[in-house]
Amino acid sequence: MASKIKVLQVIPKLGYGGAETGCYDIAHYLAEKDCGSFLATSGGELLKFVKKDKVKVFRLPVHSKNPILIFLNTIILSILILIKNIKIVHARSRAPAWACYLACLITRRNFVTTFHGTYNFQGKVKKFYNSIMLRSKLTIAGSNFIFNHINENYSEYLNRKKKLRVIFRGINIDYFNQKNISILKQEKIKKEWKLSQNKFTILMPGRLTYWKGQEKLIEALNILIEDYNNSNFQVVVLGSAQGRKVYKKKLIDLVQRYRLSQKIKFIDHCKEMPLAYSLADVVVSASIEPEAFGRVSVEAQAMGKPIIASDLGGSKETILRGKSGFLYKHDDPRHLAKTLNTVIELDQDALNSIGNEGRKNITKKFDVEAMCDSNLREYKKLLKK
Repeated sequence: MASKIKVLQVIPKLGYGGAETGCYDIAHYLAEKDCGSFLATSGGELLKFVKKDKVKVFRLPVHSKNPILIFLNTIILSILILIKNIKIVHARSRAPAWACYLACLITRRNFVTTFHGTYNFQGKVKKFYNSIMLRSKLTIAGSNFIFNHINENYSEYLNRKKKLRVIFRGINIDYFNQKNISILKQEKIKKEWKLSQNKFTILMPGRLTYWKGQEKLIEALNILIEDYNNSNFQVVVLGSAQGRKVYKKKLIDLVQRYRLSQKIKFIDHCKEMPLAYSLADVVVSASIEPEAFGRVSVEAQAMGKPIIASDLGGSKETILRGKSGFLYKHDDPRHLAKTLNTVIELDQDALNSIGNEGRKNITKKFDVEAMCDSNLREYKKLLKK
């Protein structure tokens, strides 16, 4: 009888980001498949939702880059691996990856990583630090864009003995489903956010940081009014500044300069993201730097909403251009304004048709079940070697 597969995933914090939700989903999937599922993390908002009777959680300072703590994490992880007879250690970020790598060397276990972003690699020291994500027996890239990025920038760390594999991130298509939205909740949040019933609603989710492109959207909205005489819209910019007070003030000043204060709402947080998406007529992702995957694009399509995204990174892979959404030239507010005008001018049947194509696209390619199953199959292959 084959021994039970036991997997320890290690992530700095279990928050609401794409890497974190993927870790959470795989942890529970493994438990459902009668595998041993373990998590090591320093904390995070999602931790309270982990089913502790199915997934064993260890609280460790794995978020720290402090060499002393990395050394201590290495010792503790090594002990846990041996006591629990863990077969595979899957690191999802660079700081914990160093401790996981060393622990796997000590215990002779299989080391796996997921390369979630492009990471800043200016300088030899930074690049060496990042290279830990490629010292594993299996490196998972979350998109073809990340796969190509690794091959182009880290070729010296790749060899035939190590496997590089693309596994697209998945989302819970039952959770992100317009049909499951409560009308009462919709009406309640519309009142809270002071949204009009008869205006075209544009939603832009994402934390407030310059590379997410909120400035470009605001500039595009001004052009939309000035050049296209199109003003029957309202905008929800949904995301926390996370301490970036200067940037948020810059956005508010820009809104005031263009006299858009009555049209743009800044909302810090929404506990139920599907509810936020449900209010939108179109969703915008205006990143001016490449998204590793483009989670907003995927979630919007799953909700049956047309998506407008910049032509960078992973979004190009997740959107069926002209069918489930639209791509515009990144860092070009005029092209974004033109694209917004095109979508606003569409009738409801056309918007619904685009939304339906998006839903079908995500159901076929980016279901969380497929992502989890692909991970499990790769784990099994490692153990056969």
